[in-house]
Amino acid sequence: MVRAGYAQGMARSSDAVKRRAKGSIETLPSGALRISVYAGIDPINGRRHYLRETVEPGPRAAREAEAARTRLVSQVAERRNPRTSATVDQLLGRYLDQFDGAPNTLTLYRGYVRNHIAPFLGHLKVGQVDAEILDSFYAELRRCRAHCASRRQIDHRTAGSHECDERCGPHRCRPLSPTTVRHMHFILSGAFKRAVRWRWVSVSPIGQAEPPAMPKPNPEPPSPAEAARILSEAWRDPSWGALLWVAMTTGVRRGELCAIRWSSVGLDPARPVMWLRRAIRKDADGRLVEAELKTHQQRRIALDAETVAVLVEHRTRCEQDAAALGLELRPDAFVFSPSPDGSEFPKPDSVTQRYERLAARLGIHTTIHKLRHYSATELISGGVDIRTVAGRLGHGGGGTTTLRTYTAWVSEADQRAAVGIGAGMPARPGPGDEARRARADPRHPYEKVAAVIADRVNRGELAAGQALPTAAELAETHEVALSTARRAVVLLKSWGVVVDGTPRPLVAASGASAAPEPAAPAPSRAVPTSEYWAVTLRGPGGRRFPQRIVAASLADPGGFRGHLLAIARIEDPENTDVGEDWIGNYEIEAVPIDAAGKQPIVLRW
Repeated sequence: MVRAGYAQGMARSSDAVKRRAKGSIETLPSGALRISVYAGIDPINGRRHYLRETVEPGPRAAREAEAARTRLVSQVAERRNPRTSATVDQLLGRYLDQFDGAPNTLTLYRGYVRNHIAPFLGHLKVGQVDAEILDSFYAELRRCRAHCASRRQIDHRTAGSHECDERCGPHRCRPLSPTTVRHMHFILSGAFKRAVRWRWVSVSPIGQAEPPAMPKPNPEPPSPAEAARILSEAWRDPSWGALLWVAMTTGVRRGELCAIRWSSVGLDPARPVMWLRRAIRKDADGRLVEAELKTHQQRRIALDAETVAVLVEHRTRCEQDAAALGLELRPDAFVFSPSPDGSEFPKPDSVTQRYERLAARLGIHTTIHKLRHYSATELISGGVDIRTVAGRLGHGGGGTTTLRTYTAWVSEADQRAAVGIGAGMPARPGPGDEARRARADPRHPYEKVAAVIADRVNRGELAAGQALPTAAELAETHEVALSTARRAVVLLKSWGVVVDGTPRPLVAASGASAAPEPAAPAPSRAVPTSEYWAVTLRGPGGRRFPQRIVAASLADPGGFRGHLLAIARIEDPENTDVGEDWIGNYEIEAVPIDAAGKQPIVLRW
């Protein structure tokens, strides 16, 4: 009896599930038909989840309702339906709670969600979002960042109680930049990617939406003249001048510059180097802390002799300032610390503000971040290859970001390379070269006809001053077309075998059948001494590393030695870590870029 009752209960339960799965159609008081299809348990709230649609009343309402029920049942059976009635707000909240990016980025994303995404999309169910909704959302962001209702209103200088002045005025719509809109596109893309993985939705609508195109980078670094003015003004405070000097020569980010410690700077003249291990940034609570680098990868930057001298002088000043106060400079002190013992790091915002005040005094429109662009453009313009520049700047992607950002300067370097290749090319054949070739080696029918006639003139069969047969007679004699015979006559004139006459061309008067005088050779072009060289590093076992373009001169072989040291340390760090005793294991093949194809010069030490 118990077993029979259990079986009957299970059968009733199964029948109920089947009825729910098949869906139902009910008539509303308005006459409209509402379709409901059971889609399982909502993983968010644990309640039953139904797919619902409403069909307006009309003569075809019953047929349309039945078609909608069949479609929804099919979606549930094929698992193409949303598994939850969760909203976009709930999806973004869960996505950002699991976000593992930098705290600054998370704070920025939460601001975008709070100010822009949530007001427009937050109330929608995740299954309702489609490409049309997203495109409309992006269009609204590009219309007005304040999301005004297109009514006349006043933009007040503050949201609190105040008396209006000239800073308060009629509202003017200002769109968000394409970059900001794309950031919100990336937020939604990441969230819906998780939603697909969690099976909240079957497909992501983000791939079908079209955010604004990526704006073309425009670095606008200060010119060398402006950079010189900036340094001259900054050097009134030598410590401030040293900070900007290092920023220009290394191209480090602002947060990285503030986090450099003396323990990470090697001032040994044989191998000056700076290690970048940490950066200053805000944590989740808005406090400034030392954190990982933006790319989560440490990097090493070689220092030039002048930068080493600047840092040595700066360290001496720091030690003297600490000693004057009875303190000792800590071994791991921050290089540009505002405290005498070097225990505090400089605040990035303070550095930015001081630089902007300096630039304003000089009338130069620039920011401290553009010193990074200055370093990159100077390196590229000096012939340094993109991979090396990307390594110094800390760009990922094998130089893709560097190439995209500094395309204009790469084009200039490419132009110089093209000039160098052109300078080493042999002289082009002159206009008369083809005529001489046709005389010595006739290939085409008209050339062969002209060669036969020239041979007859040489043998005396056609005397000087004698009229040449007509073009029609030549065509018939040599069995060629009339146009071919005419071309043969033109070629004979270029050889000097015949001259114009009336009514027909005449055989030249004085031994003109002899080969024409060869044209004077074109003056050879002097190959300029190039300051740019294509160098290839060869290491132990004959291993060859990628070619680079460098600036150097044979008048100063030490310049090539410096390039060898730098390239070897970048390409083969495992075997070049200590001292320079290893330099004998490497050599450089160097070829001037304006002498392509020449035998390379091999340099070794």
